[in-house]
Amino acid sequence: MMDRQAQNEPGMNESGDARPLRVLITAGPTREPLDPVRYLSNRSSGKMGYALASAAVALGHRVTLVSGPVALAPPDGCRLVAVETAAEMHAAVERICRQAPAPELAVLAAAVADFRPATVAASKLKKGGELRSGLQLRLEPTEDILAGMRSRFGFDGLLVGFAAETGDLIANAMDKLRRKRCDLMVANPVGAAAGGAGFDSDENILTLCYPDGRTEAWGRDSKDRLAVRLMELCTRLSRKLQDQS
Repeated sequence: MMDRQAQNEPGMNESGDARPLRVLITAGPTREPLDPVRYLSNRSSGKMGYALASAAVALGHRVTLVSGPVALAPPDGCRLVAVETAAEMHAAVERICRQAPAPELAVLAAAVADFRPATVAASKLKKGGELRSGLQLRLEPTEDILAGMRSRFGFDGLLVGFAAETGDLIANAMDKLRRKRCDLMVANPVGAAAGGAGFDSDENILTLCYPDGRTEAWGRDSKDRLAVRLMELCTRLSRKLQDQS
């Protein structure tokens, strides 16, 4: 796990609002090791999360980006916490949420592995050895970071989750929103349903899902433009939540 501060500090946002938010963003995939050279992962590139971090910095927020392994440079002005596994991301997010002052806005865009190998081989598994007759994996669930934000970490700010789905997009996103006690769930199709958007793409297709059952389809656009639009919305919602508390 690596924790470093990028070179530039964020300033006042362009609207002149001097209330920067403390923003936590997660991005990228996780890698769950099988042996010293192999791992289980997914197709997340981290582009959406990094675009959100860039948009948050541009708004003048104090941004902490917790990222799995990606081929992207972090935006100047954000603090990067680099992790590899779901357990490392869970520990980093918990530490950030428990520190004072805690984040006021959390956008969890990372594609965290749901399962990891129950045992990790100490040396490389060999085709002519342990793998001669095939390989059977026993998997165990990883830590549920989004579900732990309220129940375990005590996060009481605006909580935004992402739901990448291959089918029943809205129903699955709404179910996830309610189970994880989010204030907003951002649903995006992946696989054949996305028509090339989503994973490994510079574009995304977003539908916003709210706790009262409302949905708002934003359609297909670049991840950079969607990130700016989403971060502006989250900023307004977060400040409204603060004003009400």
